[in-house]
Amino acid sequence: MSFPAKPGETLRGRYRVREQIGQGGMGNIYLADDLRLEGRLCALKEVEYDRALPEHILQEARDQFLREATVLARLDHHNLPKVSDFFSIEKRDYLVMDYVPGKDLRAIMLEARKQKRFTSEESVLNWANQISDALVYLHSQQPPIVHRDIKPSNIKLTPSGMVKLVDFGLVKVLAPDEVTITVIQGQGTALYTPLEQYGGDSAHTDIRSDIYALGATLYHLLTNEPPAEARVRFLDPTRLVPMRQINPEVSVRTERAILRAMSLHPDERPASVDEFRANLFGTRDIPTGPLGSMRQPAPALDFQTLSSDSILAWVSMGLLILSLATTLAK
Repeated sequence: MSFPAKPGETLRGRYRVREQIGQGGMGNIYLADDLRLEGRLCALKEVEYDRALPEHILQEARDQFLREATVLARLDHHNLPKVSDFFSIEKRDYLVMDYVPGKDLRAIMLEARKQKRFTSEESVLNWANQISDALVYLHSQQPPIVHRDIKPSNIKLTPSGMVKLVDFGLVKVLAPDEVTITVIQGQGTALYTPLEQYGGDSAHTDIRSDIYALGATLYHLLTNEPPAEARVRFLDPTRLVPMRQINPEVSVRTERAILRAMSLHPDERPASVDEFRANLFGTRDIPTGPLGSMRQPAPALDFQTLSSDSILAWVSMGLLILSLATTLAK
């Protein structure tokens, strides 16, 4: 039986463990020094398998880890940590990634909740745009890559204001005729998991599953309250509390876009992340920088988000201006 790595222990003759910085259902995450590249810190994600599994299932799981690690190592996007290496020691597999400093969005959300305030919609939309960039990149790979575990604790905010999607533990490569072994990989976190991801082999999981999880993540960040699980909503749709009922400062457009993304049936969600992003921002400027700044919105009105009284007021004002202009012209 193998034991967790200890501080000071060197793995594979290259990675010297500093400390354990995380723990998941599949194993530990360590902060380590890369002895080959002086000054480089990396995160080692450990994958330990259930020893009670039949040998052939265990071997399939390890083969799958190797395939997925090979795919992840080819990825290069500024909102994803770079996977630089992978290796095995006895019955454990390891994924080596860039260490990402900063707090995860769950910690930031819990801090806001403790202070009895909401994170600003401006900040959350900025994060949403950055994560959308990462997802568009993943989904555009050949074959497409579905993350399947988007949640606040898997998104880190760096000191520069950039966010990174840091955990690939449930990643699924949508290769034809290939079934993900969910008995090994798990099914995600219930609060952010769509109904189709509870299937026995996840064969129906696609990019719309990530859209659901992103919507549920944004719901939680904007309300400080977890959304009702998809399984609960399937039995009682009223269990999902409208966002603006919890946080009235959330705009109508944002609420509408997020609720569509969280539709129980995949066909009722946006077909792509870009479509979801268009629903989310509408005529508002999309934030372009990592520091949370957002340009002032264009003066164009979004009539979809206005009440009938507001529309009537604008029409009345227009008629008044037209009347004045006609009088002056005479």
